[in-house]
Amino acid sequence: MTTASLDLRAVRRLALARAGLLRPEPTGMPTRAGRGAAGARRAAHDVIGRFGYLQLDTVSVAGARSHVLVLLSRLEGFDPALGEQLLQPGEPLFEYWGHAASWLPLELYPVMQFRRERHRRHPWWGDLLSEHRQLADELLRRIEAEGPLRAAQLDTEPGSDQGWWGWRLSKKVASALWSSGELAIRERRAFQRVYDLADRVIPEELLLRPLRREDAFDLLLLRALDGHGWAEVPTLRATWYFHKSGPEIRRSLARLREAGEVLPCHLQLPGGERRSGWIRPRDLELAERLRRARPRRDRGVLLSPFDPVLWDRARVLRLFGFEQKLEIYTPAPQRRWGYFCLPILAGEHLVGRVDLKARRKEGRLEVLSLHLEEPRGWSQGEAEAAVDSALRRHGEALGLLG
Repeated sequence: MTTASLDLRAVRRLALARAGLLRPEPTGMPTRAGRGAAGARRAAHDVIGRFGYLQLDTVSVAGARSHVLVLLSRLEGFDPALGEQLLQPGEPLFEYWGHAASWLPLELYPVMQFRRERHRRHPWWGDLLSEHRQLADELLRRIEAEGPLRAAQLDTEPGSDQGWWGWRLSKKVASALWSSGELAIRERRAFQRVYDLADRVIPEELLLRPLRREDAFDLLLLRALDGHGWAEVPTLRATWYFHKSGPEIRRSLARLREAGEVLPCHLQLPGGERRSGWIRPRDLELAERLRRARPRRDRGVLLSPFDPVLWDRARVLRLFGFEQKLEIYTPAPQRRWGYFCLPILAGEHLVGRVDLKARRKEGRLEVLSLHLEEPRGWSQGEAEAAVDSALRRHGEALGLLG
């Protein structure tokens, strides 16, 4: 069988289309928040459902945290406050390790059984639950008797709490109980986890039907392609943190190919280089249509640096010619662009990046730095117009227009 082939323009446009960032939207993703809180929640759930995850992050210097920025970039009129409140009892989401710590569609809870089993031995802290079983049982008894508890209420020993690696033992044990599936996160209050027993958070029918590991791999790889369009194996592996799972991924892709769910497909790059990847059959046809479409110069939009389109830096460089780098952990004097730069998307191009600080008391956004890319398929004037519209849209969403 001949392997399909797509050029760079087709793959780039397909990636944006599947991510809900290409206008007009050809894949059924919502573009507006909808009417009222219920409509906005449904639209947000549709966005999360496309990727299978919404990655969480604590940084809010640009006026909203990453998970809210992802929704704002796709849903005009979306209330940023709602983005912090999506994880609630009765909502079709749960929090777990997807692409890092994420909110995932509740339907994926059985799919993650293989990961809960693996995390009975914590990936960072080792066999914490066996070593501290008495403390683990004490925390479980407390939550059973007292009801849901915030992470700050779980402290059982004195000491300082200096960030993730300085967590007190009780918080580490609670996190390990969550990772292994004995606890679940019921909601977040002021972005702080609220733990509860898993059987009081997850519907019984989902708790009782875990998916086999091979079936889980099949389903998650399909969901990864739903979000990416075309992808190489390293991107598929990183989407769900399938570390040290190369043979299983190859077997899964072989099963999916035999079932007609995926096709091998080359990306033909300028200069003759070919990259081997995979695609859904329906998206192969869509990519060809998008390649022939007239280019659009849509209004600019700001993207989170953790956006599903952006976290794979090698892919971003290949598809957009854009060097994506997060400089939070780079000492200030050594930063090239800024602390938490938001890439600027205009049509199908990343035309620059802006480092922002929300000055809420003053009711305005401060532009700490702005860097435009060298024009490639767009003009300087188009890039500047995209920046203006992106900042205006972001400021309006946050109520920071001063």
